[in-house]
Amino acid sequence: MSYDFDKVVSRDNTQSVKWNYVKQKTGVADALPLWVADMDFETVPEIRTAIIERAKHLLYGYTARSDSYYQAITDWFSSRHSWTIDRSWITHSTGVVNALYTVVRAYVKEGDGVLIQPPVYHPFYQAIKRAGAKVIKNPLHVVKGRYELDLDDFETKLKVDKPKLFILCNPHNPVGRVFSTEELSALGKLCLKYGVIVVSDEIHGDIICKGQRHVPFASISADFAKHSIICTAPSKTFNLAGLSTSNIIIPDQDLRAKFDAAADQVAIKSFNIFGAVACEAAYRYGAAWLDELLVYLEANIVHTREFIEENLPQLQAFKTEGTYFVWLDCRALGLGNVDLERFLLEKARLWLNQGHIFGPEGDGFVRINVACPRVILDEALERFKKAVQAIGVK
Repeated sequence: MSYDFDKVVSRDNTQSVKWNYVKQKTGVADALPLWVADMDFETVPEIRTAIIERAKHLLYGYTARSDSYYQAITDWFSSRHSWTIDRSWITHSTGVVNALYTVVRAYVKEGDGVLIQPPVYHPFYQAIKRAGAKVIKNPLHVVKGRYELDLDDFETKLKVDKPKLFILCNPHNPVGRVFSTEELSALGKLCLKYGVIVVSDEIHGDIICKGQRHVPFASISADFAKHSIICTAPSKTFNLAGLSTSNIIIPDQDLRAKFDAAADQVAIKSFNIFGAVACEAAYRYGAAWLDELLVYLEANIVHTREFIEENLPQLQAFKTEGTYFVWLDCRALGLGNVDLERFLLEKARLWLNQGHIFGPEGDGFVRINVACPRVILDEALERFKKAVQAIGVK
């Protein structure tokens, strides 16, 4: 490889949420953090160069996004995802989570319903509830060891509960599904039938395993595009979350105007100049780095699943199709949510995302972030194995 993803980079004294507050947040000073969606790899060298060059100017006042910024975005989605985007469709937020809050404020009123597919990214719940809207669930269900859509239940919820909005997560966080064109089309047709707007969180859309293809929801048809909001960012792909830059793609002018008005109400349309510089550099120069990253990530995913199968066969690691997470069923340990978290922290000395935060459908599960050098991952897996073997679970 041209890039060294095995390199361990110390994050001491960098105010890293993932690494610098372990004792403060967990009480266990040496717990290994494999939780928040933050990779432990150095990013694209050209991104670093672009930020340094901009920083040398020594003036960091109010700045507009350039024509080349927008061109980099449209070029990326065209070449990477075969989706032709008009520049006018692109609006912005400081992050996809911020965008989700804005979306709910923009398109639903207090008491309206918003449909989600749990177990799913926990800010979905928070954005809905804090707007005074109702959470409507269409849970994914496991069929032969794979999470699948329940389209019958989906249509029932659209017909009976009449949600105004459906928040899709694709690739799905935390279960790692990448939905096919056929699956997305089935969801989209039902949403059109019942007049439901689709908000598609596609922040992990570039992190795709071999044999899979990410299909932007709005790229499937002009009708889907007219009724959808696509949330994207370079943050997960290139490890730029600290630069607070996301691009929200809304083809329909009226929907876009409502989003922008809701964002303006709380003045969140300003942006980080270094985030803009990094985003442009990432989309211009990051393709080769990303290609190598995907090979490394998939090797880590496969390694983790094989380790679990060989050493902890009582647990089930679901196959990841996209994202850099492994979704692990730990219910065989016989521990409730509180005890499972305590066990992992105190006995295994691991800080993982607990499944219950993704909804009750995640009770007894954990989400493991494998976007780290193999030596860190191996240490985490060995700690896990020893802790489970020590309690003698069959």
